[in-house]
Amino acid sequence: MIIRRVRFDHPDAVKLNDEVQAEYHLRYGDGGDATSLDATDFDPPRGAYLIVYDELDRPVATGGWRSQDDNDEGNADGDAELKRMFVVSQMRGRGLARRILAALEEDARAAGRLRMVLETGTKQPEAIALYTSCGYEPCDKFGYYRHYEDSRCYAKAL
Repeated sequence: MIIRRVRFDHPDAVKLNDEVQAEYHLRYGDGGDATSLDATDFDPPRGAYLIVYDELDRPVATGGWRSQDDNDEGNADGDAELKRMFVVSQMRGRGLARRILAALEEDARAAGRLRMVLETGTKQPEAIALYTSCGYEPCDKFGYYRHYEDSRCYAKAL
């Protein structure tokens, strides 16, 4: 397995983003995550987007972070927001999510971000288990889904 930094508009990133959106649709019954994202959100030094490739050079996992500063959606200066963590179904249970999460945390720390924050939902219990086992704790809700009952937000000091 190898982790590569790509742009959010890279064809492999688009493919995996389509897959994660389809999974959100299955779990939540709507059109996927409506959070506004732009490819430039993940450009260094204010973000990063990573893809894990398998031994056949197939994209199998993804995740990114983008800088968040004080805004009307509840973010604070110095935050790095985790986005689009996803592992294709046939590769789950192999530690890929932990590996990409650790790489994203290190990258955000090196970029001067103070805290990693994320929003997930109650219909993603495996995501909640991953984040809490990696030291994330519940925090004030933020972002597009902050007013939704199923939304859960977590944070970890970097």
